[in-house]
Amino acid sequence: MKNLVKPHLKMVLMLNAFLAFATIANAQTKLRCIIAGLNHNHVYGILNRYKDHSVIITAIAEPNKALWVKYGKLFNIPDSLFYTDLKTAVIKTHPDAVLGYDAAADHVGIVEVCAPLGIPVMVEKPLAATLEQAKRIEELSNKYHVQVLTNYETTWYASGQSIYNTVAADSIGKIRRMVVHDGHQGPKEIGCSEEFLAWLTDPVLNGAGALNDFGCYGADLMTWFMHGQAPIAVTAIARHYKPEVYPKVEDDATILVEYPNATGQIEASWAWPFSIKDLEVFGETGYLHALNGTDIVSRMRENIKGAKTAAPLPQPINDPMVYLAAVLNKKISGDNDQSSLRYNMIVMQILDAAKRSIKEGKRIVL
Repeated sequence: MKNLVKPHLKMVLMLNAFLAFATIANAQTKLRCIIAGLNHNHVYGILNRYKDHSVIITAIAEPNKALWVKYGKLFNIPDSLFYTDLKTAVIKTHPDAVLGYDAAADHVGIVEVCAPLGIPVMVEKPLAATLEQAKRIEELSNKYHVQVLTNYETTWYASGQSIYNTVAADSIGKIRRMVVHDGHQGPKEIGCSEEFLAWLTDPVLNGAGALNDFGCYGADLMTWFMHGQAPIAVTAIARHYKPEVYPKVEDDATILVEYPNATGQIEASWAWPFSIKDLEVFGETGYLHALNGTDIVSRMRENIKGAKTAAPLPQPINDPMVYLAAVLNKKISGDNDQSSLRYNMIVMQILDAAKRSIKEGKRIVL
């Protein structure tokens, strides 16, 4: 008998088969992750990914059962996913990675659990609350050959990558100055949760106030633009504009970062009149300003001005989970970029020197 299936029906059947295969392949490449902690408001991002089925959550380790109830209702999370103890969750569910969404000071505890078990870790910025904690994380990472990465919102800004590529193409000459503004009106003012505020405004759990919370962005971007070169000195000042709101920590910090042939200025604050995350790079012959995640303005020596929208980032550097999967599958190294442990150890050195400079009232030579 002749094949009675019409050509257009054949196409439909082939398309359905392809989509079924793609769905299976996609499911196989999804990361199986544990969430460690629910007291960081950035956790909404990963839980939305769980809700839209783009990531598999094997467990959530959180000792505060009130947060189980809160997030369980918001994201339809079954009780079976919740654990009070991270180690138990890791041993029982065997994840591909653990994602840290708790106090900066608790990141070292996550790595203490995961590194001996061979489980990679990605934490929300900064890497740790203190340089000492960061050194312990580095020690564990090296000893057990486990990746420890740090997730920054600005890593996934197309504007930053566009400026980086422009500088690499020698379009504005050598970098002479970088300025980064990061912050907002204040975590309390913008409505951060009580559990987030409890550690974010604590000098031990966060390691500082606005200096750690937002200073880390600038330190990370500058380390990236300097290709992992450590600065030669750091000078910083801190202000306390709102002691009645933030009695324990500074709410504004300015950090001057000296390189052999360039200078960086980090302005981190919980006292901006609005939310801001921007980047300015001054070269020998031109200037580039990322106004936000997409928009860039420029000015060259000849007073030629320009404006553009950055092209979308390519995979796998366009998304934290896509990036993490690429690192774990050894498609990219994750050793010399904004998320890498190497670069973030330099970030922690800058933040530590800034705190020492404020305390001692002097320039700190590294």
